[in-house]
Amino acid sequence: MKGMTSIIIPSYNGLSLLQDAIGAIRRYTDSNETPYEIIVVDNGSADGTCKWCIREGIPCLSLARNTGFPFACNRGLRMARGEYLMLLNNDVTVSAGWLPALIRALTARADIGMVGPVTNYVSGRQQVDYPFSSMEEFHGQAATALVQEAKRSEPIMRLVGFCMLFKRSLYERIGELDERFTPGHYEDDDYCFRARMHGYCLLMCRDVFVHHRGSASFKRSNPQEVQQLVERNRQHFISKWKVDPAKFMY
Repeated sequence: MKGMTSIIIPSYNGLSLLQDAIGAIRRYTDSNETPYEIIVVDNGSADGTCKWCIREGIPCLSLARNTGFPFACNRGLRMARGEYLMLLNNDVTVSAGWLPALIRALTARADIGMVGPVTNYVSGRQQVDYPFSSMEEFHGQAATALVQEAKRSEPIMRLVGFCMLFKRSLYERIGELDERFTPGHYEDDDYCFRARMHGYCLLMCRDVFVHHRGSASFKRSNPQEVQQLVERNRQHFISKWKVDPAKFMY
């Protein structure tokens, strides 16, 4: 649907996070000015995620088991109707003016294929050090950034998939996330790499500051196992592209 953004949120046993994320989207996004739809992909949760979504009137694709981030995103993308497509983690809190600013950057030129915000917690250049000690102070910092950094964006080699907006035309050209990176890590690096190979520019939007708790799905896992997964997927990337993804991180 022209002008609409499809916001795809995978979730696994993170109902409280999801409720906060969707609450912020609803509060800080004017659907009349910036139409959007939310699609939740439930990765086999046992916490009532789908029942809550049904009560809230939110489309929810219920998967039988935890299939990981790339698989869940791909299933959500297939359901999406929007001209613009967003992958959003369930532990992200958006802020006032976030979506119009991202869309403005995305549509500024034909060659821009993907944009992302800055945040308090992420790997690479998108992390910024804005001081805050409460969510109220976070929203204050976000409001300041929206004004002081208005329309300021920078070319970037990779965007992290915690909050990533891209054009449907890009999706139709380069396809889905590569599920070899399941359950997660480096699927976003791979997607950005493919986008750049097809001639698209990626932008980091300085005027959009969102809150990210960070690695909510993996914090429940054994740290050693997570590190092994990260290294395994890094090797998958190197094997596929013959380049170390760390080259594009900073």
